[in-house]
Amino acid sequence: MTTVLTETRDQIAWITLNRPEAMNALSVQLRAELAAALRAAEADPEVRVVVLRGAGDRAFCAGADIKEFVEVPSPPAYRQARVPESWITPFDLTRKPIVASIHGYCLGGGLEVALACDIRIAAEDAQFGLPETGLGIMTGVGGSQRLPRMVGLAQALDMILTGDRIDGVRAREIGLVTRVVPRPDLAAETEALALRLAARPPMAMAFAKEAVRAAQDLPLRDGMRLEIDLITHLLNTEDRLEAARAFREKRKPHFTGR
Repeated sequence: MTTVLTETRDQIAWITLNRPEAMNALSVQLRAELAAALRAAEADPEVRVVVLRGAGDRAFCAGADIKEFVEVPSPPAYRQARVPESWITPFDLTRKPIVASIHGYCLGGGLEVALACDIRIAAEDAQFGLPETGLGIMTGVGGSQRLPRMVGLAQALDMILTGDRIDGVRAREIGLVTRVVPRPDLAAETEALALRLAARPPMAMAFAKEAVRAAQDLPLRDGMRLEIDLITHLLNTEDRLEAARAFREKRKPHFTGR
């Protein structure tokens, strides 16, 4: 059975984690298929935005499939399988905006997947948590690195060390998500957001995403240089010229990604 479904419409790739009977837990198959779906969306010129969501009513993703963690892998084999590239690396290599549409449980590896996305929109009753330390392990695909960059050191330590869960409203308060809506409105609000993103100039979106993500790691001076380099390339694009013409002519611009 396919564990990840992809549908492309209106320049949006809708990627659905498709294990509702297991609350979309991250099996080996699902992780591989998710990585492949992201690579395909990045390579597809018809796709401008990626939306990631979970099938069923119960969860976006409840984390790793614990049934597959019964046997302990050897440390060298475990590390070698994830270095230099793990299954979550395509999130960092995708230049198109990735939106996580979150309902129900978003726990452990599921939250780490959401953290790897660019924008997170959640239902008010969504449940976020990192329970790994209570299971004798810790986050393994970026949670300890992305979360403090997003919500600050104190909030990240609180969530990771206690394993406590928070709802969508609290997640917005601490900066874990930026948009919270009533559960019945999540699908419509996600689509409206994705359509807005897809209507914007693709190259400008990609360059802006590159600059903002680089700001997490670069000194200010180097980040400013990168920003100048990127905007210099954008000044002569067809989309930038189209935006200027549309503004003068008081019409809606049509962007081609060139």
